[in-house]
Amino acid sequence: MPNSSTGPAPVPPPAAGYGEPAAAPRGRPAGQGDRTARTRWFTPYVRLFAPPGTRAFALAGLLARLPMGMLSISAVIMIATTRGSYALAGAVTATGLVATALLAPLVARLVDRHGQARIAVPAVCLSAAASLTLLLCVRHDAPDWTLFAAYAAGSTAPNTGGMARARWAHLYRGSSPEAEAARHTANSFEQALDELCFMLGPVLATFLCVSLFPEAGTLTATVLLLGGTLLFAAQRRTEPPVTPHDGPARAAALLRTPGLPRLLAAFLATGAVFGALEVVTVAYADGLGHKGAAGAVLALQALGSGAAGLAFGALRPAGSAGRRFAVCVGAMAALMTLPLLASTAGSLLVLAPALLVAGMATAPAMVTGMTLVQRLTPPGRLNEGMTLAVTALLGGIAAGSAAGGWAAEHLGGSWGYAVPPVAAALAAAVALTTAAATGAPGPRARTSGRRRRATVR
Repeated sequence: MPNSSTGPAPVPPPAAGYGEPAAAPRGRPAGQGDRTARTRWFTPYVRLFAPPGTRAFALAGLLARLPMGMLSISAVIMIATTRGSYALAGAVTATGLVATALLAPLVARLVDRHGQARIAVPAVCLSAAASLTLLLCVRHDAPDWTLFAAYAAGSTAPNTGGMARARWAHLYRGSSPEAEAARHTANSFEQALDELCFMLGPVLATFLCVSLFPEAGTLTATVLLLGGTLLFAAQRRTEPPVTPHDGPARAAALLRTPGLPRLLAAFLATGAVFGALEVVTVAYADGLGHKGAAGAVLALQALGSGAAGLAFGALRPAGSAGRRFAVCVGAMAALMTLPLLASTAGSLLVLAPALLVAGMATAPAMVTGMTLVQRLTPPGRLNEGMTLAVTALLGGIAAGSAAGGWAAEHLGGSWGYAVPPVAAALAAAVALTTAAATGAPGPRARTSGRRRRATVR
């Protein structure tokens, strides 16, 4: 087994080149085999997992990311139940997300410089200790300021999704059409995993907090985060090698990359959509006397997004990624008006299908956005670049949580659902400018002739 100094073991390419039709079985005409391959939309995902070790780190990454959909809503329910204030709960989670937006790029930079395993293990241990501290503060009725401090201290958790995407980018590096298609499918798969976490996480967290005790969701999420990240870090075969760095000037240079600041602004506004939806839906369900159903209703939005993401990943990307990003974000802005309209009926049965449909534009927008981030970011800094995108999302989630919590508590009724479409419309406006700014090929495309002829390794 290789160590961090020698880098991961080389991964052989799939038997059939990624994105190419598999050879027809003996005794069957070649054309018939090709038609069969084209009718199986999941074929790109089968080929994606051909390299050894991919299934192991994908499963470990799923376990480590499941708390993403649990920690925030667990904290909201735990604090609102014990302290009787959704405004306080929203403010605490917003503070933690802002802290994550500040700390996560630093952790990701350390990952790029020293390797995933060496940094992820101590970082997740610190985060788990802070989450347990938050639980104890709530349990023993500590002052409100301790909740802010403990939740913010848990922001050292490594970005497992970014590390997983960096592994896919390393496994399918190169600028050939097959490598581009593989990275598109990998990004779609990872986004579907994110949506699965946001689909199962709120349901599990709500069930634990309501059925057992208010702190049960936070406790379970902490155990899953710690165990999943340790298992992910143990998968050394697929870990990308450490790339030499150029010193402290690298951070500022990355933010000066043409097109990246606008792209991060679009992620910021998109995150506000997610943050507002979560807090507003919990408060809306509580107002109807069905707080326990909030997680299931939120899961439908993630279900629609995950299904759309998987279908999107089975397609070959066509046209400009910047233009696709603008179209997808625009569709999300239009669909986010559906929960606002449905909430006026005062029924979760009407709201649930509206959230399901509204989520269908989310994953395609995120997949295309992450593709743009990878295209603009130098290969040796993928963890940092993708973590900047995630932290922009978290910053938006913090703003959306605070705005949604304030609207739900002070305006009441369905007015809280006015926040997501407003934020989505802002994201669409920024995405239009992003499409123009990212029209030129990114660093990954401006390679030498030898790199352009590279195949999937």
